[in-house]
Amino acid sequence: MGFEFTEKAVFQQYFGAAHDMVRRSIKEFVNGEIMPHVDEWEEQGGFPRRLYKKAAEVGFLGIGYPEELGGTPGDIFFQIVAWEEIMRCGSGGITAGLGSLNIALPPILARGTDEQKERFVKPVLAGDRVAALAITEASGGSDVAALQATAVRDGDFYVVNGSKTFITSGCRADQITCAVRTGGPGAHGISLLVIESTTPGYSVSEKLKKTGWWASDTAEIFFDNCRVPAENLIGEENQGFYGIMENFQVERLQLAIMGYGHPGGSEPGIYLPGGRRD
Repeated sequence: MGFEFTEKAVFQQYFGAAHDMVRRSIKEFVNGEIMPHVDEWEEQGGFPRRLYKKAAEVGFLGIGYPEELGGTPGDIFFQIVAWEEIMRCGSGGITAGLGSLNIALPPILARGTDEQKERFVKPVLAGDRVAALAITEASGGSDVAALQATAVRDGDFYVVNGSKTFITSGCRADQITCAVRTGGPGAHGISLLVIESTTPGYSVSEKLKKTGWWASDTAEIFFDNCRVPAENLIGEENQGFYGIMENFQVERLQLAIMGYGHPGGSEPGIYLPGGRRD
């Protein structure tokens, strides 16, 4: 049996001239600022903090974020282009470390106040602060609704106790977007707080050793009666689970792009991505 095609197949063109310009810019950044150092940074278990500032200067950190916050607005395919090019360095750890803002900031953008965006988004996009997402705990990671770190309201503060683990950029993060339990058990008792690393009672472990993602500083974070200003609550109390689930959609996309964009192989300087971390 034969088939006769009388019309051309229709497809969607996702990348245009502007996307190509971004791709060339990020490729130059990777070749000039990352590739010469990737082996050294992998062995050291981290990359210099100044790389965030350089990434911000070429526009990498701000891709897809509002212009008024220092970003460069655009559709999701601008971020896809950037992730593809960064991943060409062969280091999942560098890609994850530079990209931790992309899982830490979206809940603030989606549910935060204008004041929170100025305080917690703008400095990160400028490369002056490092942001991380803190969800996973030692007792479980995939079951987000079962997390146990608590935040109890005390006047104008939340008193936070508990811990997080496998947090990407956890060692150097200036702020974390943190899932805490403010209500009863299950998904409907979870809130999101921005917790700054300078908060008394906030402490961080040594870098965790991992099979892959060596250049990503992954850590455990501990809270011992941390008094976090109530104004750092993102959105409504006990509604944080929904923000987390919204956030996971882009996170899964980023991880998928890292997976297929990885050069692979066993040559020096090529490292396989690790597993679930936040």
